[in-house]
Amino acid sequence: MDYLQYAFFRNAVIGILIISVAAAMIGTYIITRRMVSITGGITHACFGGLGLGYYLGISPVFMAAVFAVTSSMGVEWIASRYRIREDSAIAVIWSLGMALGILFVFLTPGYVPELNGFLFGNILTIGTSDLWAFAAYTVVLVIFFALFRRTIIACAFDSDFAQVSGLPVRFINYAMTVLVAVCIVLTIRLVGIMLLLSMVTVPVLIAETWSRRFIKIMLAAIIISIVSSLGGLLVATIIDVPCSAIIVLLQVALYFVARIGKDISLKRPIR
Repeated sequence: MDYLQYAFFRNAVIGILIISVAAAMIGTYIITRRMVSITGGITHACFGGLGLGYYLGISPVFMAAVFAVTSSMGVEWIASRYRIREDSAIAVIWSLGMALGILFVFLTPGYVPELNGFLFGNILTIGTSDLWAFAAYTVVLVIFFALFRRTIIACAFDSDFAQVSGLPVRFINYAMTVLVAVCIVLTIRLVGIMLLLSMVTVPVLIAETWSRRFIKIMLAAIIISIVSSLGGLLVATIIDVPCSAIIVLLQVALYFVARIGKDISLKRPIR
């Protein structure tokens, strides 16, 4: 392929391969534990970190990571400390992050051209440093899953039973929440804040259509994520449209195909 002669396109392909693995692993945990809403809250809370980073003149990605980890830990702490529903805590964190982001962007002198990249994503701008960050995070994630696989699965399906069984539920919940937050920040460069949620959920939902076992869902989601992301990148490059939008549209189309195929397979002939 002629496109592979360009360094930026090779970086985009490698970035997709790495982040697809990480997003599918994190997404399987998110869907199983039913914490899609907290993912959306953390995603939008990142906007506060981006705005503060631009205002202070330091790395927006670093500040987004600080906000993401802080907000994710805050949701867990508020929900457990004050015994309120997680969705209520998420609403507070979501609103605070967006409000701070808007305020700091407004106060930042001049125009912030890079902001659109974080909002809507531009995978073709991925650099070598981004690839190393993706790779390091994915290695840590794989090692953590390998060490605590059974405990993670138990906490994801039934945390109350896992706690009664003496498993380190609080440690796993906090650790996975932090890993989710970091994954969100890294993936922002791939598809942007607006479309990130689809990247970490839709491939898992497609895999979940045909399986109910955690590991099988995760492995299938990784394959689906890689195929759909590479396909979206190729199509977007050929027709010259935003890559992130094509990736999500392709994943959503695959989801509907999977659901229709599942419904057809479940039908029985009427006797």
